[in-house]
Amino acid sequence: MTDTTTETPTLTDATQLGRVALRVGSLDRVVPFYRDVVGLEVERYGSRAVHSDGGTPLVVLDEDPDAPPRPGSEAGLFHLAIRVPDRPALGDALARIRDGATLTGASDHLVSEALYLRDPEGNGVEIYRDRPREEWPLKDDGRVAMDTLPLDLESVLADARGEEVAPTGTDLGHVHLEVTDVDRAAEFYTDALGMNLRDDGYPNAAFVAAGGYHHHVGLNHWNGRSDPASDARGIEWFEVVVPDADTLTAVRESLQRRGHSVEETDGGLTLTDPDGIGVRLTVSPQSVFG
Repeated sequence: MTDTTTETPTLTDATQLGRVALRVGSLDRVVPFYRDVVGLEVERYGSRAVHSDGGTPLVVLDEDPDAPPRPGSEAGLFHLAIRVPDRPALGDALARIRDGATLTGASDHLVSEALYLRDPEGNGVEIYRDRPREEWPLKDDGRVAMDTLPLDLESVLADARGEEVAPTGTDLGHVHLEVTDVDRAAEFYTDALGMNLRDDGYPNAAFVAAGGYHHHVGLNHWNGRSDPASDARGIEWFEVVVPDADTLTAVRESLQRRGHSVEETDGGLTLTDPDGIGVRLTVSPQSVFG
């Protein structure tokens, strides 16, 4: 009989990301970007601003004027990725970017089409749409095959509807992190947290996901980060939403067996990954103050 008490829990396709929180120096400087360029609705609560698709909170900004810029040696955010539901919404995002920001990149990843830019404090932001899952190419081992090819921007723009806001159904598709050790980080997110390694074909990078998604968390060491995250500006935490309380319990036990410190809260679990980046696990998305 198999001893299931030592197994890693498997996070299924019912798992998704919830919110991502950024520490910023000035809400007045950053809020207009996520409202007018990304197209998210905003509610402000003192030193906190919460951006949503009109119903579900996605990007939380916590203002700390004393927080220094992230040092070049520190782990942290490579980019957060806002996923829109279809290509016309991506075209609308491209039109807003051309009106109010600077596009830093655009790629066809085979599984998705993506636009890249930075917010006013330098945080990387991706806005993308997925191709239908049945169109995703797979490798012989069943893992997803991704690439970085040029994206036909005029074709994307031609599909735009002319909407000034992101549509309902926009969500946080993934986060991409700069880590100090890709193998160690990948081991945490797979062996301890229960995600699957989905692609490790890029040099010094790995992409992991719950279920069969192409990736919920990207990990890279491209810029040689060597120090853990601190209280500087940038990512504070991101949220993993699991389908039920049994899954949350299984993940907690797996993390604790592997020596990770886990704090239980009313909303779920809080902990940090091996690079000091906050991870929250919950059964349902929490309130703006959760």
